[in-house]
Amino acid sequence: MNRLFTFAFVSASLLAFAACGNRPSTTEPDSKGVEIFFADPTVFVENGKYYLSGTRNQEPLGFALLESDNLKEWHYARPDSMIMVCGRQTFGDKGFWAPQFFNLGDKYLYLYTANEQVAVAAGDSIEAVYTQTAVAPLDASEKNIDPYLFRDDDGKYYLYHVRFDHGNFLWVAEFNPETGTLVDGTLQRVFKNDQAWEDTGAYPSDPIMEGPTLIKIDDTCYLFYSANHFMSTDYAVGYATAPTPVGPWTKNEANPIISRNIVGEKGSGHGDVFTDNDGNLRYVYHVHNSDSVVSPRRTRIVTLNVDKSKGQPYAITVDPESIIVPVRK
Repeated sequence: MNRLFTFAFVSASLLAFAACGNRPSTTEPDSKGVEIFFADPTVFVENGKYYLSGTRNQEPLGFALLESDNLKEWHYARPDSMIMVCGRQTFGDKGFWAPQFFNLGDKYLYLYTANEQVAVAAGDSIEAVYTQTAVAPLDASEKNIDPYLFRDDDGKYYLYHVRFDHGNFLWVAEFNPETGTLVDGTLQRVFKNDQAWEDTGAYPSDPIMEGPTLIKIDDTCYLFYSANHFMSTDYAVGYATAPTPVGPWTKNEANPIISRNIVGEKGSGHGDVFTDNDGNLRYVYHVHNSDSVVSPRRTRIVTLNVDKSKGQPYAITVDPESIIVPVRK
């Protein structure tokens, strides 16, 4: 079977490549609200509020921010909805994908992908308009996407992301938040594509692993990631564990933990882990638009169950009965 290398469309919709524009594209909600269509979503929790952003693939190009106090009903956090707009002191003019918020204490970072390059912008609050002092990607030496920043207990920062090499693979490097650069000599590949679920062949492509998110529970690191092409019905989520942010990694033998067979919708993946206001661990992710159409992708939230009964590493599963279909009101 011929393999198709999908260099440009690995984690966002085929519609993402229009140049900067300013034509708004919105649908006003009715009394019940309208479903949210953020792909590669992320949720940030602060002061009892939830903040949701993600890949939106519509004009004006950039990123919008939604706010909620219950995870079910959301509204725009700013009057114009946008926290980053293409061409306004930010890198990129196409392919705005896969953002993440990070609170440094004195400022907030907004990591994202544009033009198939990771970039980092900053703002003074979660609802700020994020900009860059120097408009540039993080690492222009080669293509890299899907950033996720993690701060370990010792104060070191690690940037997980995806690089291309006849496929998409997870990489990690130490990160300097003051300079916004990778620490020289620390870049390394995370692990191989070697579990059957990671390449089912349902949508022919080179190997793909993407959408990294890392959490730490009782001194063990849990790295969540998605595998298969995003257009595949078998796009899914698994995790691996390690004693340190750089490994050595052991993949969960029960992977995937989120898939169409578990959550009941195709193309389920590429999200973010967060803890809700009641202490529950949640995962926000996207699914295909329907059984036959991929985009625009729909946003979902599910509860993660952590079983500590057999010791570390803990077994993490999802509760399919807990799935939330968030709506904008």
